[in-house]
Amino acid sequence: MTISFDDRSVSTWLTDMDGVLVHEQQALPGAAEFIAELQRCDRRFLVLTNNSIFTPRDLRARLSRAGIDLAEESIWTSALATAQFLSEQSPGAAAYVIGEAGLTSAMHDAGFILSDTDVEFVVLGETRTYSFEAITRAIRLVGQGAKFIATNPDVTGPSTEGPLPATGSVAAMITAATGIEPYYVGKPNPLMMRTALNRISAHSETSVMIGDRMDTDVKSGLEAGMRSILVLSGSTAREEIVRFPYRPTMVLDGIADVVPLIEQLTPASYEELGED
Repeated sequence: MTISFDDRSVSTWLTDMDGVLVHEQQALPGAAEFIAELQRCDRRFLVLTNNSIFTPRDLRARLSRAGIDLAEESIWTSALATAQFLSEQSPGAAAYVIGEAGLTSAMHDAGFILSDTDVEFVVLGETRTYSFEAITRAIRLVGQGAKFIATNPDVTGPSTEGPLPATGSVAAMITAATGIEPYYVGKPNPLMMRTALNRISAHSETSVMIGDRMDTDVKSGLEAGMRSILVLSGSTAREEIVRFPYRPTMVLDGIADVVPLIEQLTPASYEELGED
């Protein structure tokens, strides 16, 4: 089966981070070359992550240590997307925030008042030190009418010792206690993609999303109107693709296989590319 990129050129590239560019602090083959080629071809791009723990500065340093060089402005996190979304809903509101620097900094920079009383929003992000006291406070505030927002629905996160409970798991606790479901901003919500595209003045018709997960990266790219590339260097294995009712535009082994496509799929080129 041939999966075609049709005759539309590609001006903009969005890519997931973990499982595509890095794995456990190590760059995956072709990751540095991929970013360098985007920069050489003057392509607009963003590196996306559902992880709300770190600031773009932290993530830039992490990528730099792995040999991948890009600016802070080229990183878009679920924390940034959440803060931007809420600033459009209720500018300058008060919010009770559970999370680390990536989320609290984003909310502060967006003009929110961080408080634990009389808040409009309870905003849940990922943290390595979830506290029973903080979760209890969130449950009471949501029960009193605060709107419940979460950065992303991931139930576990990776660590060198195995999976860790993540935002989705803690959100489920709050939902069980209150009966209130959160609004998730991060992938697979296409809002994450839309805010990323708007950030770099891009259009979904000429953009591609690269990811390693069918249920988040490919799904959110599809629902945002983009073509997608699934790389098999992370979560989703080739044999698992058939379990989903949707398909990526292209399936490749890793990000190294995307590098030659960047120049070929420029606005001046209308070649049909695919994988058998």
